Amino acid sequence: MQRNALALSDNALALLVNALALSVNALALSGNALALSGNALALLVNALALLVNALALSDDALALSGDALALQGISKFNSLRIVVLNPKFHH
Repeated sequence: MQRNALALSDNALALLVNALALSVNALALSGNALALSGNALALLVNALALLVNALALSDDALALSGDALALQGISKFNSLRIVVLNPKFHH
C-alpha cells in the first residue's frame, strides 16, 4: 500500500513537471509569435520607407525633366537670338 502511494506521488510529481514544461513551451511560443509580429511590422515599415523613397525619386526625375526642358528652351531662344541679332548667320 505504501509503495502504491509512493508511486502515485511520483506520478503526480511527474505530471506537475510536465505541466510546468508545457507552460514554459507555451510561453516560448507566445514570445516567438510576438517576435514574428514585430518582424512583420518592421518589414511593413521598411516597405513604406521604400515607397516613400521611390516617390521622392520620381519627383526628382520629374524635376530633372522640367530642368532639361527649360534648358532646351533657353538653348533654342539663344540660337534664335544669335540669328536675329547677327545677320551674317542667316543662310
